[in-house]
Amino acid sequence: MELGYWLAECYWGQGIMPRVIAQVVDYAFRTYDITRIFARPFGNNKSSQRVLEKAGFIREACFEKAIYKNGEYQDELYYGLRRER
Repeated sequence: MELGYWLAECYWGQGIMPRVIAQVVDYAFRTYDITRIFARPFGNNKSSQRVLEKAGFIREACFEKAIYKNGEYQDELYYGLRRER
């Protein structure tokens, strides 16, 4: 199952996303027959990477220059969380 999220800049730094992700992950594992949740932040989005790591996600892969956005190539990272963790 893939996890995607976005938060308006005026709410950044308030600890909202770590709480939301924890609740979504808990709900997903309790409700669905899944063994893994993954997310794909951009390589330059350090805040999103920290949020995922706080929630227990592990960086599994980096695809260099895999996404073209706003006139430049960006790295695509894969973070995963398995049920057994």
